[in-house]
Amino acid sequence: MVSIPAHTLNDGRPLPALGLGTWPMDDAEAERTVAEALGLGYRLVDTATNYRNERGVGRGLAASGVPREEIVVTTKLPGRHHGYETTLASFEESRTRLGVDYVDLYLIHWPLPRVDKYVDSFKAMLKLREDGLVRSVGVSNFTAEHLERLEKETGVLPAVNQIELHPLLPQEELRAFHTRKGIVTESWSPLGRGSDVLDDPAVAAVAEAHGVTPGQVVLRWHAQLGAVPIPKSSDPGRLRANLDVFGFELDDEQMRAVAGREHRRLGGDPETHEEF
Repeated sequence: MVSIPAHTLNDGRPLPALGLGTWPMDDAEAERTVAEALGLGYRLVDTATNYRNERGVGRGLAASGVPREEIVVTTKLPGRHHGYETTLASFEESRTRLGVDYVDLYLIHWPLPRVDKYVDSFKAMLKLREDGLVRSVGVSNFTAEHLERLEKETGVLPAVNQIELHPLLPQEELRAFHTRKGIVTESWSPLGRGSDVLDDPAVAAVAEAHGVTPGQVVLRWHAQLGAVPIPKSSDPGRLRANLDVFGFELDDEQMRAVAGREHRRLGGDPETHEEF
């Protein structure tokens, strides 16, 4: 079984350096995949209310036989539940579907600046942390401006900001901001889903040099940036390969080569994207 290094969050808790994404699995696929992944050594599992697979993830956690305290379970608050009281209620629904006593990492899925309730939601999450129902609080798809507002209005910075991050969108400025503020960067769509990242000749050349796959090169690139990738796969071979990225190292030239193309978003713009 592979041993995964860990980051230390700004609240002192550990976060594995690589996790399992579960979008867009249904409950049945999530149950099978989560149990298998935990058996291989994964210890970070990422879901969300809007993935509609929290029940399956919870069943996979239970079926794995891995002690609950060894697993970092992440879920996310949907846009339709922004606001203080609605966040508390939404969390309780997630916790029930997952079948857990507590959630390790609770994130606001998108900031929805037009709705302008993300600060209220964050305050509710801090209350959940105070009550022991959430171990760590974080956000997803927040800009530096959104993060600064949270700090100004609550005095607390999120432990994590999960953002779109892959070789087509390296997010240098936001990652640097996270580093200055002590926020861990998590990468969604780390392999550039729907793009040709894994077919890039430059990535293929690096993979050949190390005797690994292009996917392993890209996940290693994330790890060396200090980001935590959460690739989704339900294929047993790819689950193993995705985890096995801590036994080789890219040099500076190879790191540059991986992200050496024109950069663009594949997902929504946090300033305007609305997810309810």
